[in-house]
Amino acid sequence: MPTYISLMNLSEQGVNEAKNAPERLQAFEAALSEVGGKLLGFYLVMGQYDYIVVTEAPDDQTAAHVILKTLSHGSLRIQTMRAFPREEFEAIAHGLDF
Repeated sequence: MPTYISLMNLSEQGVNEAKNAPERLQAFEAALSEVGGKLLGFYLVMGQYDYIVVTEAPDDQTAAHVILKTLSHGSLRIQTMRAFPREEFEAIAHGLDF
């Protein structure tokens, strides 16, 4: 299943509602599970981003759906990247012909 890394920042609304963040995370995890995905990791971080989230989803369309649904709540700004694990990276790299 594809893996995704999301870099998240709280919006002003998200900061004002920070005490509700654990419940929002549980709702996100449930929404992801409903579409066949999985929350692999969640981190509160210090620096440029507020959270880093690692997920799996059946495909890019499903991941995009869950991300858009999450964004509609207005508490986060999200930058998501498709992540290729080592095995996929090696297969891609070995397929290069130049």
